[in-house]
Amino acid sequence: MARTLTHINNYLSLVKFAHTVFALPFAMIGFTLAVSDDRYIFSYRLFGLVLLSMVFARSAAMGFNRYVDRDIDSINPRTKKREIPAGIIKENSARFFTLLMGTLFIATSFFINPLCFYLSPVALTIVLGYSFTKRFTSLAHFFLGLGLSLAPIGAYLAVTGIFDIIPVLFSASVLLWVGGFDVIYALQDEEFDKSNNLKSIPAWLGKRTSLWVSSICHFLSILLIVIAGYLGPFGTFFWIGVLIFSLLIVYQHLLVKPNDLSRVNVAFFTLNGIASILFAMFVIADLLLHY
Repeated sequence: MARTLTHINNYLSLVKFAHTVFALPFAMIGFTLAVSDDRYIFSYRLFGLVLLSMVFARSAAMGFNRYVDRDIDSINPRTKKREIPAGIIKENSARFFTLLMGTLFIATSFFINPLCFYLSPVALTIVLGYSFTKRFTSLAHFFLGLGLSLAPIGAYLAVTGIFDIIPVLFSASVLLWVGGFDVIYALQDEEFDKSNNLKSIPAWLGKRTSLWVSSICHFLSILLIVIAGYLGPFGTFFWIGVLIFSLLIVYQHLLVKPNDLSRVNVAFFTLNGIASILFAMFVIADLLLHY
């Protein structure tokens, strides 16, 4: 039993399961936005399928990323203790895990609706493809954002089977929000990326300009949420959520300085995770009050 739990913990660590707090709350916003429409009804079955598809897609993406980057991770002082370079999880096991998660994602989408099933290979290609982007473009951060941005529109499509401007605006906001905070996270590897011919905005533009790029991304991300608020069926709780989300994003930028990266992890994980969860709580509460 103890050995099984250890294996489970190793794989949870491999895929950074705790980082689901970035995209999952926005998926729940997309799902709630859809079921709050009088044309659709809440279904526990569908809700469970959406959760499973999120977990499977993200696990496939992270497992693939760790497998593809295993040689890079093994020479980076910051990442050499990750599960594959440290020998905790074997390469073949990581490869099988990724294949299994990807297959389960597509299989789950089959039971949601035909559109989600037909789009599932496209979604999987996007979330897996991110892992190669740092080798040829400094805009890799935004490919990561693109992968996570599928959460709100995907959950909305699961319920409705159609596209709509509000979830698309949320998805665009997630793209810029994630891309912006990934730029901050990448500040830690600026010199490593330069010396190993890896692409990133910090390696391309330096720390100070990168922080400006991140700030612009986050300003645009908040602006898109505000536009969604004006176009959508939202009330007071939504705007409280927007205010909290915005203040936490601003505070994130106050923590990280070009000459002081000691609080990057706090800015990256803690503040963004809290911002995502609190924003989703207020938006979902607002939608349910009007349901």
